[in-house]
Amino acid sequence: MAKCDICGKGVQFGHNVSHSNRKTNAIWKANVKRVKCKVNGGAKRMHVCTGCLKSGRIERA
Repeated sequence: MAKCDICGKGVQFGHNVSHSNRKTNAIWKANVKRVKCKVNGGAKRMHVCTGCLKSGRIERA
């Protein structure tokens, strides 16, 4: 679910690398909040990342 409805930012995959160079699978989730936004004159609940909230791409209701 961790996906922004505005910019599409979602999960990223990679490796945790230890000091001995052993690699284990890693997952990083986007910082997504469920907020009430103004859409087409009405209010709607959306999943929005904090980057979009800070930049002002959406207007909160």
